[in-house]
Amino acid sequence: MIVVMKGPVVEKSQALSFFYCRKRGEKMSFQYDQYLERHRSNVKRGFDWLSENLPEITKEATNAGWNAEFAHDKSKDEPDEYEPYDAYFYGNNRSYQVVQDYQKAWLLHIYRNPHHWQHWILINDDPKEGEIVLEMPYDYILEMICDWWSFSWQSGDLLEIFKWYNDHSEYMKLAPKTRETVNDILGKIKEKLTEEKILAF
Repeated sequence: MIVVMKGPVVEKSQALSFFYCRKRGEKMSFQYDQYLERHRSNVKRGFDWLSENLPEITKEATNAGWNAEFAHDKSKDEPDEYEPYDAYFYGNNRSYQVVQDYQKAWLLHIYRNPHHWQHWILINDDPKEGEIVLEMPYDYILEMICDWWSFSWQSGDLLEIFKWYNDHSEYMKLAPKTRETVNDILGKIKEKLTEEKILAF
C-alpha cells in the first residue's frame, strides 16, 4: 500500500516516519521533530517551575528565561546538526558514516551552545598550558540544569535528575565555582520537591 503525500510518493511505513519540509525541502523526521518540540517545552517547564517555586534562583539571571523559552537548542534546526542527529537516532542505521556524522554534529552543537559544560573546556596548543576548565556564566548554568531536568519532566519523575547527576557528576569537568553553583541549585530543587511531596501526603 502507498500513501500519496505532497511531494514524492512513499511507502506507508516511510510516510509514518518522515515528511517533506516545504520550507527547506529536505527530508525531516516526524519523530525527531516531536522529540525536539517536547524537549524544548520541558526545558521551559523546568525554568518556569524554578521561577515560581525558587525565585531567588532565577532572579539573578538575565537571559536564561529567554534562552529556555525561545533559544534553547535552536542550532539543532540547522541541516548540519539536524540531519546527522535524525539519521543517528531515527534512521535505524548505525553505520560508520552515520556515527561519524553524528559525532561531528554533536561537536558542532557543543561549540554553538554555551549551556553545555563541554563548551567551557579550553584545550591549549601548548602542552605546558594543557587543558583549562573555565567557569560558566550563571545564565548558562541555569539553562544546563533545565536541559538535564527536561528528561525528568518527560518521564514524570522530577527526582530522576538527582540519580542522573550522581551517576555523571564525577565525569563532568566543571570549574570549582560552577560545580558549587550546580550543587547548590540542585540541592535547593531537591529540598523543595521533597517538601512538596511531604505536604502532598
